[in-house]
Amino acid sequence: MSGEVGGKRIGMREVAEVAGVSTQTVSRVLNDYPGIRDATRERVRAAVAALDYRVNNAARALGTSLTRTVGVVASDAVLHGPAAGIAALERAARARGRWISTAYTDSDDPADIDAAVRHLLDQGVDGIVLVAAHGATSLEGYDVPLVPLYGESGIRQRDAAALVVDYLADLGHRRLIEVAGPADWREARARAAGVAEAVVRRALARDAGFEGDWSAASGSALAPVVADRVRAGATAVAVANDQMALGLIAGLAARGIVVPRDVSVAGFDDNPDAAFYTPALTTVRLDVEGEAVHAVATVLGDAAAPPAAPVLVPRASTASPR
Repeated sequence: MSGEVGGKRIGMREVAEVAGVSTQTVSRVLNDYPGIRDATRERVRAAVAALDYRVNNAARALGTSLTRTVGVVASDAVLHGPAAGIAALERAARARGRWISTAYTDSDDPADIDAAVRHLLDQGVDGIVLVAAHGATSLEGYDVPLVPLYGESGIRQRDAAALVVDYLADLGHRRLIEVAGPADWREARARAAGVAEAVVRRALARDAGFEGDWSAASGSALAPVVADRVRAGATAVAVANDQMALGLIAGLAARGIVVPRDVSVAGFDDNPDAAFYTPALTTVRLDVEGEAVHAVATVLGDAAAPPAAPVLVPRASTASPR
């Protein structure tokens, strides 16, 4: 909304008078139009600051069809990965002179997700980024660009999971257990694909595969069956996120299986607490900031450099098998 000075509402007309330009020029500066001289742009910005003029997004949308807002549809935002993604998207949007408007849905029901998308469309967002998108989410049929945070193909998610398997193989592990995320998540499927590709490429044995729900509690609940496979000779576990790895390590310890003495455990995400687990967790880190910058650029129709490659972070939870 516009500001007020001395009880008078400040609008583009007042900004134009102070800057010595037309209201059309003010509008073009505020909307980042090219071709405006730097000196003119600076005069307008100085007038905006002096008058404490605040852009009315609703009025701007009427004139430009843009609100300078990026929509975000987010699921399971209590988890580290989605929460970090939302925060990174806000920073990326603000760097482009935008804000984010977020609609939360914890459902994999396509109708529920569609309702969240249409709620954002009703606000006139310029595009929408999906965070923690479920497999049922359709990206088609909307009037603005709709993209997943980590890209439709999940290439870097897949590559990151393969990095973990390669590291375990390099340590000498040959019988691997996989703890995947929920199969209806795009990220979980991409990470599972990376594990499968690397297992074949390194001629390893995928001793067993289990599925959790991303939570530490689900990792702990899988400890009995994982412990059975460890006692049968499996020596390493690739876990699809750090929180499940935390729960698994605690559950194994309760059953007398010590990490990494008896089995190596590696996670995914490098959440801020991973270095403080007991033992500190080997994991892999995605360039979440770069992913957010790329996603915002994509929905705005701009080119952007690809995010950095994933990075393996070796810590004390992995070792060569005994």
